[in-house]
Amino acid sequence: MTGETVAAPPSHALPGRVNQAIEEFLASQAASLADVSADCTPVVRSMTDFMSGGKRLRAAFCYWAWRATGAPDGPGIVRASAALEFFQAAALIHDDVMDDSDLRRGAPAIHRRFAAEHRRNGWHGDADHFGVSAAVLAGDLCLAWSDELYSGSGLHQVALARGRPTFNRMRTEVMGGQYLDLLEQAIAGRRPRGALERARRVVRYKSAKYTVEHPLLLGARLAGAGDELLAGFSAFGLPLGEAFQLRDDILGVFGDPARTGKPAGDDLREGKRTVLVALALERSGDKRTALIESLLGNPTLDAAGIATLREIIVDTGALTTVEHTIADLLDRSLAALATTPIDESSRPVLAALAHAATDRVS
Repeated sequence: MTGETVAAPPSHALPGRVNQAIEEFLASQAASLADVSADCTPVVRSMTDFMSGGKRLRAAFCYWAWRATGAPDGPGIVRASAALEFFQAAALIHDDVMDDSDLRRGAPAIHRRFAAEHRRNGWHGDADHFGVSAAVLAGDLCLAWSDELYSGSGLHQVALARGRPTFNRMRTEVMGGQYLDLLEQAIAGRRPRGALERARRVVRYKSAKYTVEHPLLLGARLAGAGDELLAGFSAFGLPLGEAFQLRDDILGVFGDPARTGKPAGDDLREGKRTVLVALALERSGDKRTALIESLLGNPTLDAAGIATLREIIVDTGALTTVEHTIADLLDRSLAALATTPIDESSRPVLAALAHAATDRVS
């Protein structure tokens, strides 16, 4: 710990401080890329625009886990927490490439943005290939920058060394979860047995652990937390992270595009084998199963096709089951939080974050 400042800021001030840390870091990286070439300016601009959005939940869980140990507030932990937002950006950019998504947060996905730049300037070669290639590099940059910001956060090297195994494991597990998600779409209906279990595994490793549990463990380990507190944060964070992703899956099918920033039913067009879909398939007869398989993953799926899949998901009770699961997971998470020995000033903030993660509409 650095012992920089003792007083904690209001919880609502943290997103602004994280944003400031991100902006300052991007400004320093812009200067480095400017030394490479002025032609790198679009890369910096795209990253600045992309990083300006987001809920900063991962940074918040990391920061408040640090505070929950009784560790003092300071710029070092804010910067270390902000490093998670660059990792999140890398994951989203690469995820959009893999899913061939058009939009992210209501704006063109990074690969679409670079493809449009190629077309606008009339450059040589295939614009879409250029866009994908540039997005891969942009995601790689964010991945490297997350490590750089973490290492250069200003926290003591002993603290950073304590957190490093969690930081490293988080990144490895997300890549494994991403591959499982990709694989599940590739094998489609060829392995119907165990589809629900595999969908839950994707939820856990692609999103749940790195959204809540690992940020909590990182903040706690940075502060030197003991085994009892770490176990409490895992019991609080893992079910909450799963609930977060299940809510995300519902929004991907039933969400309002004006709020989610993505087209209606986009997960259905992309063929996402979510828990919702696995439950619907499990509970459908042969005719409906064939209908689901014929529509799911069709990139030109129209409003009628989306409505048909939504109807099946509702009629089979899959939506109700997932809503109940979210509620149960949130209850488990909050029960664990209630018995975890933490600084009392952080308890209501962490509870509020839990509700924000599961009650959201975008």
